[in-house]
Amino acid sequence: MEDHSRRRFLAYMGSAIFVTGSSSLALANEAAPQNATPATGAPKGVRYGMLHNESLCIGCKACIGACKETNNVPDGVTRLEILTSVNIPRTSTSRAVRQYFRKSCQHCENPPCVSVCPTGASFKDALTGIVDVNDKRCVGCRYCIAACPYHVRFINPVTNTADKCNFCRETNLAAGKKPACVEICPTHALVFGDLNDPASDISQMILANPTYRSKVYLGTEPKLYRIPGKRGVIDNA
Repeated sequence: MEDHSRRRFLAYMGSAIFVTGSSSLALANEAAPQNATPATGAPKGVRYGMLHNESLCIGCKACIGACKETNNVPDGVTRLEILTSVNIPRTSTSRAVRQYFRKSCQHCENPPCVSVCPTGASFKDALTGIVDVNDKRCVGCRYCIAACPYHVRFINPVTNTADKCNFCRETNLAAGKKPACVEICPTHALVFGDLNDPASDISQMILANPTYRSKVYLGTEPKLYRIPGKRGVIDNA
């Protein structure tokens, strides 16, 4: 698309998307790939999720390197971060305590990034529940970046399109493997699987442990669960 045409398109869609959210959602769902499902309604097939055990995470960041290598993520951007959320200095009577927080796509049941996308580039895969981006449709308008309450999307400097974690949907998952971050984690702090299967490892872990999710009050229904570490639940903005 030529620059002047693209500007006209974005100007038009920008006005439309803020005038009526329902219209933009309808357009996004109509333009989405055949295996996509609307941002609302019951998911189909498996429902993939991830659990981050903050009591086991040591902050080594091997997951970040594995993700970048597996998914060819360019330098200067990343699909996930490991934040040091609690850092209590060592005292004469206690050791230093650090707790780590995984910052990445939550793969929401009700993803706001899908609702605002004017071209259907952002979609929720009907077969897996994974929220992903079709870079062939993305025009780099950044609406999804602004709409994401978890601040995990970015513009890929090579493709100039929106990018984020997609659970290695087109790489490891397509090859019958677990996401790269899960495979490489030395302490097994990450668990991945089907939330619809009560016998799956992730379902059993959630059943057997206290867990929490980020910003559930927004109604996004995130599928990234967390087992709190020694310092408890992390209220991370």
